[in-house]
Amino acid sequence: MTTFQPHILPTLTVNDAASALDFYKEAFGAMEIMRNVSDGHTVGIISIEGVQVIVADESPEHGNLGPDKQTSISVRLGLMVADPDALAKRAIAAGITVVYPVDDQDYGYRLGHFIDPFGHHWEIGKPL
Repeated sequence: MTTFQPHILPTLTVNDAASALDFYKEAFGAMEIMRNVSDGHTVGIISIEGVQVIVADESPEHGNLGPDKQTSISVRLGLMVADPDALAKRAIAAGITVVYPVDDQDYGYRLGHFIDPFGHHWEIGKPL
């Protein structure tokens, strides 16, 4: 029997979940676990190196809007992986925007900051 492990399961709200799911597969090598389309709205679950993330279409009626509709960000996703340089290179090739490239940071991480085409901010890195 598997013991349940408490964890955080983030949901990324985007303006086109189907395209976002495909982008994350290309950019991060994500595996698609599930995709549900109902009434024209898509919700999917992906796994990036074992970390699960939900990707969902906007639902303004519930107050869920993508970051491209907002003037600031409140969340950055820290994607900690064994080889941040390789994953960043892959994501850049897929079209992610570089805020600053992966490099050794004074605060103890090898880390870079990126913005995906859907407006979400990603920090790709690992502890030094």
